[in-house]
Amino acid sequence: MDKVLELYFITADEKTAKIQIEDPVEPVDEAKVRAAMNEMIASQAFKNSAGPYVSAKEARLVATTKTTYLF
Repeated sequence: MDKVLELYFITADEKTAKIQIEDPVEPVDEAKVRAAMNEMIASQAFKNSAGPYVSAKEARLVATTKTTYLF
């Protein structure tokens, strides 16, 4: 099972942007994720065409299962 931590941000133009982190450390610590997202916002390291990310929206831990069928 593959797991991805998805971080969602609000951008300067009030749209949603997503950053995905593969194979996150588990269990996910909500306080650490929130602090990391706030650091990303403060550093202005991530931007879109309208400008830097302005606030954290949410984080999701997504697990996917893949099944391959051979023909």
